[in-house]
Amino acid sequence: MIILDGKKVSNDIKNEIAEHVKSMVSKGEKVPHLAAILVGTDGASMTYVNAKVKACERIGFHSTLIDLPADTSEKELLENIKNLNADDNIDGFIVQLPLPNHIDEQNVLMAVHPDKDVDGFHPTNVGKMALDLPTFLPATPYGILELLERYQVETSGKHVVVMGRSHIVGRPMSILMSQKRKAGDATVTVVHSRTKNLQEITKTADIIVAAIGISEFLKGDMVKDGVVIIDVGITRVPDPSKANGYRLAGDVDFESVSKKASYITPVPGGVGPMTIAMLLKNTLLARERRLL
Repeated sequence: MIILDGKKVSNDIKNEIAEHVKSMVSKGEKVPHLAAILVGTDGASMTYVNAKVKACERIGFHSTLIDLPADTSEKELLENIKNLNADDNIDGFIVQLPLPNHIDEQNVLMAVHPDKDVDGFHPTNVGKMALDLPTFLPATPYGILELLERYQVETSGKHVVVMGRSHIVGRPMSILMSQKRKAGDATVTVVHSRTKNLQEITKTADIIVAAIGISEFLKGDMVKDGVVIIDVGITRVPDPSKANGYRLAGDVDFESVSKKASYITPVPGGVGPMTIAMLLKNTLLARERRLL
């Protein structure tokens, strides 16, 4: 069993981007500038955004954080997005999800200009992705593809089961894995909360991407020997033995599934770091497009 070490691969990618940025600086080019909007004080969101800011500092990007209170109106948020769309100093930006309940998430995602949508969530970019046209790929699926490629995991002709149908991970993952690409050419099945005979389907999978948001849902008796496991989930599970009172768990029961897996991502340290690395890669792409 081989651990798909997202932390190591993401560091490799950051180092590659940092070298590219040094080259840009030596040519007198403006370095990439990533902005992030954070609404409220959700602990996980604050952690993710701070990690993104630190990653920008490490590789030589400029970064801007717009920190808004939880009671910010949708109108105020859209005004901030409008300003970032118009700011030529900003190459790409993200609006950290989830948003407070009083804000319509879809309205917000639609307001981000597709050319600056480095999260890859705008319908224009999702449509281009579906048609296999050049665009910003959603960061988490993009990171999974990169992880599979760098570990040379064979995907061509394999049966991939994607657990979950979210717009952020499940649905784009199913599209990308079926396309003609290095980490692709797979036969894909999407399963979700309404799927019948779920275990029968997962036991036929050569590769499973678990993104359903239920901690340790996928058990060892649900997979076959030699399966490749990509665990996207991350949940805080109460654990009195820990100083902070919890541990982080994925959607996969690592203890039982890892005994059968040929490759598996850990939680934490698997998909999470890759998401940030690919966001940076998308921002670099946005900057290069603006230089054309």
